[in-house]
Amino acid sequence: MDDKSQEPLPDTLTQKIGVLTRRETEARILAPVIEALADEFDRARVLRIVADTVVELARQQGAQLTQTVDDNGPAGFVETLEHWTRDNALEIDIVAQDEERLDFNVTRCRYAEMYRALGIPELGKVLSCNRDFALIEGFNPQAELTRTQTIMEGAACCDFRYDFSGQTPTEAQD
Repeated sequence: MDDKSQEPLPDTLTQKIGVLTRRETEARILAPVIEALADEFDRARVLRIVADTVVELARQQGAQLTQTVDDNGPAGFVETLEHWTRDNALEIDIVAQDEERLDFNVTRCRYAEMYRALGIPELGKVLSCNRDFALIEGFNPQAELTRTQTIMEGAACCDFRYDFSGQTPTEAQD
């Protein structure tokens, strides 16, 4: 078997270190790379390419999450929140949860705090918030996320409203 035909190792970094540490590590590497590319090429185009890449990665990660839970409905998705909330990275207030909905507000976001502390608040949306819609799409293609505000953009809270009514939860595929 040659190297090109081997499957890449599964990405288990998030489970090991949590999302906050992962995002900080990624940001510390990507920010200087993005700046160097922006100095050489059109900044808006560079950011668009990065954003598109991050969205596709999030969609893939959402699909991978279904392998770690019993279903891809609200209850299963709540199980995955442990990765994003580890180390008090997010303070979440669940507003509503049933078989078709999951509504919560993020009242503190250490991700936003971290991007600001690193001096790259404009990259927070590109590298973190930008993922949310694609992640749920990968996790459950029938689910829909509505979010009208984020702490990253200066709001008092982030309002996540997930609608899973387009499909009843299914058992995750092995």
